Amino acid sequence: MLRKVVLSRLCPLLGGPAVSVASCGRRKFASGVPPSGSTSPRALNIFDRELKRKQKNWAARQPEPMKFDYLKEEVGSRIADRVYDIARDFPLALDIGCGRGYIAQHLNKETVGKIFQTDIAEHALNNSLETDIPTVNILADEEFLPFQENTFDLVVSCLSLHWVNDLPRALEQIHYVLKPDGVFVGAMFGGDTLYELRCSLQLAETEREGGFAPHVSPFTAVSDLGHLLGRAGFNTLTVDTDEIQVNYPGMFELMEDLKGMGESNCSWNRKALLHRDTMLAAAAVYREMYQNEDGSIPATYQIYHMIGWKYHDSQAKPAERGSATVSFGELAKLNDVISQGKK
Repeated sequence: MLRKVVLSRLCPLLGGPAVSVASCGRRKFASGVPPSGSTSPRALNIFDRELKRKQKNWAARQPEPMKFDYLKEEVGSRIADRVYDIARDFPLALDIGCGRGYIAQHLNKETVGKIFQTDIAEHALNNSLETDIPTVNILADEEFLPFQENTFDLVVSCLSLHWVNDLPRALEQIHYVLKPDGVFVGAMFGGDTLYELRCSLQLAETEREGGFAPHVSPFTAVSDLGHLLGRAGFNTLTVDTDEIQVNYPGMFELMEDLKGMGESNCSWNRKALLHRDTMLAAAAVYREMYQNEDGSIPATYQIYHMIGWKYHDSQAKPAERGSATVSFGELAKLNDVISQGKK
């Protein structure tokens, strides 16, 4: 399912293997040890996680960090809506890569009894948004969750997992800390995110410098996401796609907002510096190819939403193979059967 929402941002802006755990919230927490304390040998080392921590901390230390929160707050509210769609309450929840708490602010204590929020950026945790739900903030890496098996009724994540090097292991960790019949509700950026910016930079850099380097980080394909969730042990899977389009005055305002979100590229193979001429050319290409009628430029954020359950005996099970009483070939006759039944 694909949904598309258009937002506007038209005001120019001026402005290792060990788990790191610290108490940054209202209460201290002593953790258990998660399984397999090192990254999987199958994992690729794509992102500089220490640089990502610094980027998120820099963003959280800005005088008005809430000025850049519009996208994560929007996605956080959509995740909360999906939690409310589940007809049950959750005594204990976990938010992975919480940032300033973009999901918890949209939840209530009637649905979630208590929530643990984890992030790699201590300044984001220190600036977490107020909520009426009892909250504990933990400094921890998404790939090394410091919690015991079968701990949480609900795990959520808002726009964080696309920066994880070992996504299969991160999903396995989430499955590990969930209780049986617990549910994971998450969102991450998809492969078409910022395609306008990517295309403009590549065209400008090729024309001015004779080649291009990646400036937008790689993303997981939606066709792989269901497979990864299934391999991690989740069942009753749901994966759907949203598109959020935000309008900006120009390319430089877009890049300023990405920096303010803590979403700057942190790939190891990123190019450290773009020449001024290349940047100006990219801005011109962006405007020439994508400009809106009102003079603004659009930026597309593709969001993958995912829901997966941890198995429990009480869950509904698929019928045994060969137990069907109607063949697919007879479905074409369904309209005739319905018509006869109305007579």
